[in-house]
Amino acid sequence: MNNSVCPRFEKAITILSQRWTGLIIYQLLEGKQRFKNIESSIGISGKVLSDRLKDLEKEGLVIREVFPETPVRIEYSLTEKGKSLKPVIESIQNWSHDWVSIENN
Repeated sequence: MNNSVCPRFEKAITILSQRWTGLIIYQLLEGKQRFKNIESSIGISGKVLSDRLKDLEKEGLVIREVFPETPVRIEYSLTEKGKSLKPVIESIQNWSHDWVSIENN
């Protein structure tokens, strides 16, 4: 049996295990959203959200769309690659309902 970890699996876990990343993806599964909406919905600081969105955009999971209006409007949405995480996120959500206690945390 091969005991080494698959490099692709390791990279995927590294991407998804960054703090707030799962919640951002979960939020964007609802559709296009503006920065402030994401920020207030999950209670993340603007700086951290900005950093995570840049990381997710670099990984090809998120699209940043700028609308040339006054004031400028920016919306974030998942790419097809990002949307493909839906069953993974749903599985984690189902697992959490069965196994994760939120009492006394």
